[in-house]
Amino acid sequence: MPILHWLNREESIKETARVPYRLLKADPKLSYGDESSENMLIQGDNLDALKALLPYYAGKVKCIFIDPPYNTKSAFEHYDDNLEHTKWLEMMYPRLELLRELLSEDGSIWVTIDDNEAHYLKVIMDEIFGRKNFVANVLWQKRTSPDARIQLGAAHDHVIVYGKDTQKITFNKLNLSQDQAKNYKNPDNDPNGPWVSTDFTAQGWRPNQMYKIVTPGGAEYEPPPGRCWGNIEPEFKRLLSEDRMWFGKDGKGRPRVKNYLSENSGVSSWTWWVNGEVGHNQEAKKEINTLFGADNAFDTPKPERLIQRSLQIATDENDLVLDSFLGSGTTSAVAHKMNRRYIGIEMGEHAKTHCAARLQKVIDGEQGGISKDVNWQGGGGFRFYHLGEAIFDEDGHINPDIKFPHLAAHIWFSETRTPYTGKGNSPLLGIHNGVAYYLLYNGILGDKRVNGGNVLTSKILDGLPEHPGPKVIYGETSRLGPARLLEGQITFKQTPYDIKAR
Repeated sequence: MPILHWLNREESIKETARVPYRLLKADPKLSYGDESSENMLIQGDNLDALKALLPYYAGKVKCIFIDPPYNTKSAFEHYDDNLEHTKWLEMMYPRLELLRELLSEDGSIWVTIDDNEAHYLKVIMDEIFGRKNFVANVLWQKRTSPDARIQLGAAHDHVIVYGKDTQKITFNKLNLSQDQAKNYKNPDNDPNGPWVSTDFTAQGWRPNQMYKIVTPGGAEYEPPPGRCWGNIEPEFKRLLSEDRMWFGKDGKGRPRVKNYLSENSGVSSWTWWVNGEVGHNQEAKKEINTLFGADNAFDTPKPERLIQRSLQIATDENDLVLDSFLGSGTTSAVAHKMNRRYIGIEMGEHAKTHCAARLQKVIDGEQGGISKDVNWQGGGGFRFYHLGEAIFDEDGHINPDIKFPHLAAHIWFSETRTPYTGKGNSPLLGIHNGVAYYLLYNGILGDKRVNGGNVLTSKILDGLPEHPGPKVIYGETSRLGPARLLEGQITFKQTPYDIKAR
């Protein structure tokens, strides 16, 4: 497969391995609403934050929606969007790698971008996600009228969509719009209600679908050249008996099939999203001005309806949504109103002044954007987090402030590449593919002395939760001989030296 080369590419593709695992520290003062909420707003560099999320959320995110800097050579108050092309690629590549690890097997990632970098983005996403997992390039009509200053003005942005594994993705259909529903009529007073008709032919030639049809008005029809009827004759007769065939008001027209509004389960989305359906730049600007005032608004927001459309297609209620370029908080606000769980990441003070403030308004029942469409009445909550210390120092030693649950999550993920779901209250971290993983650290066995209970001895081993199969035990050192380790099917790993620090 062709790959994209740029200056320092080799450094870019190694960057994720160099990023340290950091703690996420909750800030109760900036959190808001329901204290039991799983929703997260993280302030900090998104590369560090994404790495910090891996031990807990790898493979758990159903939908990623990101609106990264467009590299448009424009200066913005909250973003330095004037990134040289190579720097832009260096910034995007490792973040996309981590986002892929966080995405669920049946999940999808939606990336908004304009023509400056869209085609380069497509190439690196082919490499990271796999060309076969490309889903679509949606064109969003972002403007309402041409820009008179430009001879050939851009009317659209791209929303590039990939899956973790497209064979496992099932997208939702969209509800009929009011204009689409108006096409359903009931000219024959059918008791099943309004309907639209579709042609009762199919392409090709099938012997059992080449019969003659005589209409109620006496007209006779054969399939047109190059086509056959849409189904076999017994199925046609069943539809006819149920009054689901239509031959025009005089009963002599070509056969068509009735499709009832009451039976319509929605329509599949296509890749042209007009601004009348999903909003436009001016609408987004109006929404943000209403929230924060024209003097304190964000420069490049997206309309809530645009993100609503993506989440309608890609998620169901309670699914987890992630935006690592949260901007003014639109994705999290929309996810909150649509009853999706979410993680939002944003750096700088406007993580507080815009993102947190906006979500507080949503929880209080703010009625802008999609609120009326989804009957939003308020409620819920989010937890605010800062990036904390690295789990390991530059020499690979464990930070002395690290508590058992954090190191447990890191070890579990590094061994299994799956998120840690334990409560951090047992030396048995879990069992994966028949192997039990244990951690002796930080007084987990109740010995509060310095390094107490961190040494694997016969007494400690006898007190561990039993597992009849292979075991991996992390500890400060082992007092068991090779024969005892072999007998117990134990692989001993020494902390910190045998722990992967990256």
